[in-house]
Amino acid sequence: MKRRWLFADQLGPHFLDDVAQPVLLVISKGVFRRRVYHRQKAHLVLSALRHRAAELGDRAELVVAERYRDAVGTEPVEVCHPTSRPARDLVSSIGNATLLPPRGFITEPGDFVRWADGRPRLLLEDYYRDARQRHGILMDGAEPAGGRWNFDAENRQPPPRGAAGLGLAPPPPIAEDDIDERVRAELDRWERDDGIAFVGRDGPRRFPVTAAEAEARLAHFLEHRLPAFGPHEDAMLRDDPLMAHSLLSASLNLGLLDPLDVVRRAEAEFRRGAAPLAGVEGFVRQILGWRDYVWHCYWYFGPRYAHRDALKARRRLPAWFADLDPDALTSACLRDVLTRVRDTGWVHHIQRLMVLGNLALQRDWHPGAVADWFARCFVDGYPWVMTPNVIGMSQYADGGRLVTKPYAAGGAYINRMSDYCGGCAFDPRHRDGPDACPYTAGYWAFLHHHREQLAGNHRLRQPLAQLDRLDDIPAIAAAESRRSVF
Repeated sequence: MKRRWLFADQLGPHFLDDVAQPVLLVISKGVFRRRVYHRQKAHLVLSALRHRAAELGDRAELVVAERYRDAVGTEPVEVCHPTSRPARDLVSSIGNATLLPPRGFITEPGDFVRWADGRPRLLLEDYYRDARQRHGILMDGAEPAGGRWNFDAENRQPPPRGAAGLGLAPPPPIAEDDIDERVRAELDRWERDDGIAFVGRDGPRRFPVTAAEAEARLAHFLEHRLPAFGPHEDAMLRDDPLMAHSLLSASLNLGLLDPLDVVRRAEAEFRRGAAPLAGVEGFVRQILGWRDYVWHCYWYFGPRYAHRDALKARRRLPAWFADLDPDALTSACLRDVLTRVRDTGWVHHIQRLMVLGNLALQRDWHPGAVADWFARCFVDGYPWVMTPNVIGMSQYADGGRLVTKPYAAGGAYINRMSDYCGGCAFDPRHRDGPDACPYTAGYWAFLHHHREQLAGNHRLRQPLAQLDRLDDIPAIAAAESRRSVF
């Protein structure tokens, strides 16, 4: 039986074929030398690798090397299809490595290609319906459960009025062990002796590194949080950063959980009457839908997709953003979200899209740099995740191949969907003056700068028409180009 070389995002039991299969695990210092990762992301990855080696015992060989190639040796190995293009090319270049089909996703690549070929636009909704039917998820015969494919209208409610939180049971805490202690010392040595740098703060490990820990998180979510997940999945509260979110993305992206098992178990909660259909559908949409969709888009669009820049956004990331330094920020939402990224390496999807991504889009930051920042600074970030998410969705850099309009919004959206604006120094209603909200003013400046590029988008017809009626927009756009206070 060939040794199975497992990458750090292939650590669940479903990546092996036999309980006796020998395993190769590699910690590549060169990966961390080439790019500056969040300290807690580095800890999570190394801890997961070392915990997997400990679980496997004598079956596993764990090698710390500068390069993956240095660790493979001459013994024949086989590898499940890696999740990044450079890793796949590396495996293909090693003569004694056999490349296997991918695991850890639900839809087969060939099925996606057959669905995608010939379509002018690859919309999630179209793919999601096809995947639901293909895999029989939330289906009643040939029809979707409840007679509808999409419950977004029920799942986009603002936070409860006057509430500081949803009052849900927190997920089970993570208990660090001696492996975590050794990993922390190892990263300290890398910083001290090898010149390997990180961003963000070190901290207690907050996410699973073993299949058992991930299973505990999943079971808790299904029982305690899934019933409340749907209505406020797009809402933000400063004192409740978790809301009803599952916190499973890091576990899925380390390969600790099988995504098909996750969605089937969520469906089972609906079938037994323990969770409402709207919330279960929203959760299934995130995994069977969006997660699988962006994985396939990463491969389908090819390597040049990461360099798309349809809006010609060329500005560099400001130092405070690149270095996760929120201390000088004034905007309540931006300060809170960037602080949480610095301190935990995680915020939920609306904070990523409508606070961080929205700002980057409005400010014309280079989309490739934004995608790289998301991949490095989030514990669940990987190129296959962030390239379509950021290039295609958040920054509209592919010109609308994935989404039908840019995800740009003013302060009114943040005010409606959060409690951030109360007490903030900026007023979401104001686009000029000393208390002009950077999101409100930035929204109109964005439309002004990209009017010609966006003129043909029918979903922007109304705001572009409104833009023509505002005679102060050129001055606002000029002021926003000089803004130094956020």
